[in-house]
Amino acid sequence: MKPYQFPEGFLWGGATAANQIEGGFNEGNKGLNVADVLPGGKARYDILTKPGFDFEIKPDQYYPNHEAIDFYHRYKEDIALFAEMGFKAFRMSIAWTRIFPNGNELEPNEEGLAFYDRVLDELHKYGIEPVVTISHYEMPLHLVKKYGGWRNRQVVTFFDKYARTILNRYKDKVKCWMTFNEINSALVMPINGLGFSIEKDEDRYQPTFQAYHHQLVASAMAVKACHEVIPGSQIGCMILFAPVYPFDSNPENVLHALKEEQLFNYFCGDVQVRGEYPSFMNRYFKEHDIELEIEEGDIELLKEGTVDYVGFSYYMSRTEKKKKADEDASEGNIIGGVRNPFLDVSDWGWEIDPVGLRISLNKLYDRYQIPLFVVENGLGAYDQLGDDGSINDDYRIDYLREHIKAMGEAIEDGVNLMGYTSWGCIDMVSMSTGEFSKRYGYIYVDKHDDGSGTLERKKKKSFYWYKEVIETNGQKL
Repeated sequence: MKPYQFPEGFLWGGATAANQIEGGFNEGNKGLNVADVLPGGKARYDILTKPGFDFEIKPDQYYPNHEAIDFYHRYKEDIALFAEMGFKAFRMSIAWTRIFPNGNELEPNEEGLAFYDRVLDELHKYGIEPVVTISHYEMPLHLVKKYGGWRNRQVVTFFDKYARTILNRYKDKVKCWMTFNEINSALVMPINGLGFSIEKDEDRYQPTFQAYHHQLVASAMAVKACHEVIPGSQIGCMILFAPVYPFDSNPENVLHALKEEQLFNYFCGDVQVRGEYPSFMNRYFKEHDIELEIEEGDIELLKEGTVDYVGFSYYMSRTEKKKKADEDASEGNIIGGVRNPFLDVSDWGWEIDPVGLRISLNKLYDRYQIPLFVVENGLGAYDQLGDDGSINDDYRIDYLREHIKAMGEAIEDGVNLMGYTSWGCIDMVSMSTGEFSKRYGYIYVDKHDDGSGTLERKKKKSFYWYKEVIETNGQKL
């Protein structure tokens, strides 16, 4: 196999989110967040994408994020396993409601701050660089119910205080940050990212893009604060990136694919990297009767608060056709599109396209010319324990190998790539379906969709494979 030259100091590691691993949802004075009210099961995706969710906990529902995989109590065990794999970096998030339980308190919660001190200290004990996402699908429920989520300009002030609190607290422990996880995903799942559900008779465009403006201003504030508080730090944006292919060479389909890619892949990134709204949004706003309320100083702030790097998730590409028929649908792809006949699919119907990662890296680097960081990529699959307790997940190894090769090719293409933190280095709650059976990790966790299980950790075959990848800096795949 061709050896690839990854840069010296490349940040190999894994990625998680607080709401999907921690559990302890009502411990340490933590408040409720959006993830805490999402039930488990495949119905979750409908909740995330359709109108009318009530944000209530119901006695007859199971809420898998409440215990998750209990990282809250088992973080030392898990970090020791990450260190055994040789992680150079660990991407994690801080739960806003551990720091400000309602999101708008005058003083932070010391128990929450102290918990992350312990986690960060444990990472540093093993020489693992923390990569911290400030907000990863965990908006305080109080801000949703009282203020309407990011629709409300006041939330910018609350977020700014939260961000400055953790930047000041952890300034000696964290040098690499990101603002909002998959910020563009709210175009299809507004509950996670923007903290509200569109009402059934409501036009979705105006509230969505006004909320985006507030969030983009808040992101710029956090970037400025990070540079002020932590000299030499790096803070990036984080985008869900899926390159968009036209279904064929019909110019109508090519143009349709271009427009879809501009809106989904580049709108948020352009503002966060270039510091201004891209010109293609002017027509979009006009066609959808969107009039943003922009306060004095916002435009200057966006220009001043541009990011140092682009972090992004890559799971799939997307194929678009202007006039779709029912039979064209790509059932598994959570961001839509039509079925691509050249691609295989995962157990959950997500199309598998390693070449698309190389395409994504080239597109992003050509557009922005700042360092890139693949902060999520992985295969959700059903894993089976053998009679001897082993988990031979060769399908996961094959998936990751091909995507790492694609990164190696992109580096040869001239892309400046900082690192790779694959998604779900340990099994956890699936964001989109609330299932435990959708496993991504190198480490198996004995937890099941009905909530049963011992929470015992087991190393999969991919654990040892990834350990060797890191040891050889990607030379041995």
